[in-house]
Amino acid sequence: MKKRKMYFRMITASLMRRRSRMLVALLAIMIGATILSGLVTIYYDVPRQMGAQFRSYGANMIFMAAEEDFTEQDVEQGLSYIHAEELVGVAPYRYESVRIHERSIMAAGTDMEGAKKSSPFWSVSGEWPSQSGELMVGAGVAETFRLRVGDKVTVTYTPETEQEEAALDDTLDFTVTGILDTGGSEEEYIYMSLEDMEELTGQDTVLDICELSISTDSDSLSDYAAQISEHVPGINARLVKRVTQSETTVLGKLQALVLLVTIVVLALTMICVATTMTAVVAERRKEIGLRKALGASNGSIIMEFMGEGLMLGGIGGLLGSVLGFVFAQAVSVSVFNSSISFRVLLLPVTVIVSVIVTGVACLLPIRSATNVDPALVLKGE
Repeated sequence: MKKRKMYFRMITASLMRRRSRMLVALLAIMIGATILSGLVTIYYDVPRQMGAQFRSYGANMIFMAAEEDFTEQDVEQGLSYIHAEELVGVAPYRYESVRIHERSIMAAGTDMEGAKKSSPFWSVSGEWPSQSGELMVGAGVAETFRLRVGDKVTVTYTPETEQEEAALDDTLDFTVTGILDTGGSEEEYIYMSLEDMEELTGQDTVLDICELSISTDSDSLSDYAAQISEHVPGINARLVKRVTQSETTVLGKLQALVLLVTIVVLALTMICVATTMTAVVAERRKEIGLRKALGASNGSIIMEFMGEGLMLGGIGGLLGSVLGFVFAQAVSVSVFNSSISFRVLLLPVTVIVSVIVTGVACLLPIRSATNVDPALVLKGE
């Protein structure tokens, strides 16, 4: 126990005697550990953050009918294969041809809350329909019929056969609560609830398509699609490739960049520590020569220098872990407008990596220390 205490006091005193040089080495290790901790935190958190950002571009999976049509019960069965915490929004759609002022328009019946979550990029002037008898119209339809928020409009269902036409009360009055502006084909539709669509058509709800927004990686998304298509007879699950492929490409490049920067920073840290320790060894050549002349072994010299380096690595890694989380939090808030949680496991990992990097950086200076010839040094050569 006394030997360990003496050893600790010896390397501590050695570090304190060369505060300026050791502070440079400590600063390099701390910066390296900060970047390591911060970038690794970002590396593992980027998929979640980017996934949340990509969800603003719309659905990344759709359910289509495996044969003729499918129902909400089929959708519920399909959703049972998806983890609830990963499901952002579900928007089932039923399309029917209707008439406004005797002009044919395509109407979409949907779950408004689900559509709002799965298509957050939709810009609505006014309010989303929230109850029966309310209607949202696309900007193109609003311009054609000169409709504004608050206007009343009569919608007439266009049945497929004369028998249906004779049997149905196919007219409903709606109040326009919102005008949809997307810059796409969605502006040519009118939107109502599935319940209003069922009342208008007099038919039980069957679905044409269901859009899903799921926050997960592309591999899990593909697994979900395969399982649902295999086990739910009425549904054919497909991925929206323009979204999933873009997400996979961006995430892959970001993670590769983070990994590259981490490797470069660790290499620079190693070089800085090695340079500092080499300068320390050069300063202490006479001391090392004297100790070797008095009988000190190469092992004791190695233990002393390695102890100094590992202590610097441990302290720098510990400080860098904390600063790395602050760095990662600042990046996450400024870039993604979202906070991250502290990964406790990253603390020992950062300290261990910092110690290893410092230890490797000390190998060359230690080798030069063990090669000191006492006779030459003591003669002043």
